[in-house]
Amino acid sequence: MDLRHVAKAVGRSLVLLLLGVSLILLPGCQSSRSNSDGITHLTLWQGVNPPPNRDVLQTLVDQFNREHPTIQVESLYVGQADQQLPKILAAVVGNAVPDMLWFAPMLTGQLVELEAIRPLDDWWDRLPLREQIDPALLDSMQLEGHLWSVPFGTNNVGIYYRPSLFQAAGITHLPETWTALRQVARQLTRDTDGDGKVDHYGMVLPLGKGEWTVFTWLPFMWSGGGELVEMKDTGAAQFKINLANAGAIAALNLWQDLIKDGSAILSGPERGYELDGFLAGKVAMQLSGPWTLGQLQTTGVDFSVLPIPSDVKQATVIGGENLFIMKTTPEREQAALTFAEFVLSEQFQTRWAIGTGYLPVNLKARQNPDYLAFKAKQPAVDVFLEQAKYGRSRPIFPGYSRISENLGRAIEATLMERNSPEEALQASQRRVDLVFGTG
Repeated sequence: MDLRHVAKAVGRSLVLLLLGVSLILLPGCQSSRSNSDGITHLTLWQGVNPPPNRDVLQTLVDQFNREHPTIQVESLYVGQADQQLPKILAAVVGNAVPDMLWFAPMLTGQLVELEAIRPLDDWWDRLPLREQIDPALLDSMQLEGHLWSVPFGTNNVGIYYRPSLFQAAGITHLPETWTALRQVARQLTRDTDGDGKVDHYGMVLPLGKGEWTVFTWLPFMWSGGGELVEMKDTGAAQFKINLANAGAIAALNLWQDLIKDGSAILSGPERGYELDGFLAGKVAMQLSGPWTLGQLQTTGVDFSVLPIPSDVKQATVIGGENLFIMKTTPEREQAALTFAEFVLSEQFQTRWAIGTGYLPVNLKARQNPDYLAFKAKQPAVDVFLEQAKYGRSRPIFPGYSRISENLGRAIEATLMERNSPEEALQASQRRVDLVFGTG
């Protein structure tokens, strides 16, 4: 399957969506186009959340503007991913794009197909600090031999746990394997009020078909030895999508077993990121990442983090957003690249990481004295940093959204016990084959 062929197929269906959203009211990106005052005014669209993290970003943008009087960046919050996407696509169609975009790298394929973003290869090759950027993040930056974005901040998924609940259950060793995870989850599942009903569970698993569910499940698939996309070098970029791979089946079996054991409870639909049960002590373990640290620190509850337990190998999924430079004019693009270099710098990455909980993408920032002092106060950060070397990026070609959608449907069907893992994944594979014309 040729990536360009797939991009065209996906692009045809995307055009219909673009036509439907092209009249959406867009934040004012045209109003800041004037540079008659000798200043290049740029807009950055972002969906940074929670709100305190936006304050951190604004402080850093203000610093850039002070240090670069001929370039002034306006940071605009345009909603979360599902709210941002139609606005972004409408802006492309309406020729009203922002200068820069903060978004998950899985959007790369669509933006490349729409010829909306600037390739960064030449700029990157000349960038003095490129050697300071974590090489594990390169996969999220590249598509079909070109570099299209740079990492703004990174993170990965681990398991938060309540040490006090582990101690009460007599657990002295953290689970390192899937087998141990099931055993520990059973030990943590109890009826604490003696009414014959379980009221404390070992773990909460995300219910829903959305990206959060897929994002937190992928580490288990990779740990089980699975691969969603098998690349083949046959003189042209080709790949095979295999949702029903052995690692995916094993990972779904594990999640289903946790439910069948009675030791895991499902979250509310599409609300697997909410921490209410964890904070109340109703669940002892929850999947999340370093962006949760700030919120947890303010609650006063005891917590720590353990790496994703392994089966065939250790793995996690890399999260975070990248910075895209939209196609505008040479002058504007060059100014935007100046801001991109600022974002990658040790100074920016240190302050961004301390303020938000994201992991620095700049390796020197990870050794910065201020960041080391921050880590010393919060040992959980080390778990995510250590686990980062086992991280994998989600595919960024144009069809990823369809893959994610069908994986989400398979996960939900399995957790709701409507299908076995094999049946659910095979059904999703058939749908994907129809979408990509491989059936």
